[in-house]
Amino acid sequence: MTILVTGSVATDYMMTFPGRIADSIVVDSLEKISLSFLVNDLEVRRGGTGANISFGMGVLGGSPILIAAVGEDFTDYNSWLTRHGVDTSEIYISQTQLTARFTVTTDQAHNQIASFYPGAMSEARNIELGPIFERHQGIALVLIAPDDPDAMLRHTDECRAHKVPFAADISQTLASLDGEAIRNLLVGAKYSFLNEYEMALAMQKTGWGMIDFLDNVEICITTLGARGARIESASFPTIEVGVAKERAKVDPTGIGDAFRAGFISALAWGAELERCAQVGSMVATYCLETQGGQEYRFTREQFLERFAESYGNSTRQDLEQLIPRKF
Repeated sequence: MTILVTGSVATDYMMTFPGRIADSIVVDSLEKISLSFLVNDLEVRRGGTGANISFGMGVLGGSPILIAAVGEDFTDYNSWLTRHGVDTSEIYISQTQLTARFTVTTDQAHNQIASFYPGAMSEARNIELGPIFERHQGIALVLIAPDDPDAMLRHTDECRAHKVPFAADISQTLASLDGEAIRNLLVGAKYSFLNEYEMALAMQKTGWGMIDFLDNVEICITTLGARGARIESASFPTIEVGVAKERAKVDPTGIGDAFRAGFISALAWGAELERCAQVGSMVATYCLETQGGQEYRFTREQFLERFAESYGNSTRQDLEQLIPRKF
């Protein structure tokens, strides 16, 4: 089952300031603010929604085709992704821009000053999916994850034109989209992925109720934080799935991407929807227990053992028949 993942690729620079940013702000001089902080650590992490989701699918034994725009500085990141099972042969490399970067300084009170440089990501709108569909016959699903908004709209239109099933993940782009754009990204989708707050915001911006959502999207997956996930459709009763048991809370970065990676991977294995959401929750829990969105690791046996702890031995036996023999 060949799956395309479109979405952003970025490098995150995370710095920690041992003081309080507020102590350096002169309220009467905000119109000419100039601040510099001496930070005591720097973490460089691989990120981007498309890359995070593809990484998770690769860890689970898949070989997703990542569609994204990057800069010529992508070499090391490319090696990392290919080592973890991601097909990067269709990556678009900008001749003028660097790969997207996110830079954030966090103080001891958890206040932040951040900047995001889209760079090459803004050129994702130049990527045409039609020739990619021709080169990779039998595309089963295209996951359209947060990216340059024009790119997302173009990819969605092409999926509809070529009658290729697509999943709409508009989560992180919701704030910058109007109701018309959101509707255009959802109409005709096989699946949609949103968290509970994002679903409420999407409804507010589109003017849709849940009935409208289910008239336009075949299957809506809503993640509910500590309460798990809900799967809704006009064609079957609502499915509720609880979260997988965690052993620690380390870093929530990328857990939504990890859920999508697990869910889509299980779809590719031929699992039923409830099992897909359980696999997604298990991968998200592994992600929560590590620092960063691409640092979790597990063997096939470890995954099955943790899965049984959360969902029972009978579900493990069911999953064992589907999950790849090797990761």
